[in-house]
Amino acid sequence: MAIAKFPSVVIDCPDASTLAAFYGELLGWEVEDKGDWFDIRPSDGSNCISFQQVEAYQPPAWPGQDIPQQMHFDMIVEDLDKGEEVAVTLGASKAEYQPGTTFRVLLDPAGHPFCLCLT
Repeated sequence: MAIAKFPSVVIDCPDASTLAAFYGELLGWEVEDKGDWFDIRPSDGSNCISFQQVEAYQPPAWPGQDIPQQMHFDMIVEDLDKGEEVAVTLGASKAEYQPGTTFRVLLDPAGHPFCLCLT
């Protein structure tokens, strides 16, 4: 028997507002401001990603492991070039190291790696 409706992922970052806005726009989800904590959810409320502001945040050093990636999202897109263009316009940057051809590694505004993957 399940004890929860859905899991919530909480991501540490230096600016919760900026990172929530980035992922909210990228996924088309609604942003809820709770001060130093922001949630994003789809309109059906089925999922939640939260962003927690941390004073001494240090971004991952991907692909190295001096400061590990900590977590990453894989997001499915139909077109890698279009997905990358939208993500970069919203504030992402393309990672220098690209280990594959069916996905792209980008860095969100706080430096977390995430992948855009072909369907």
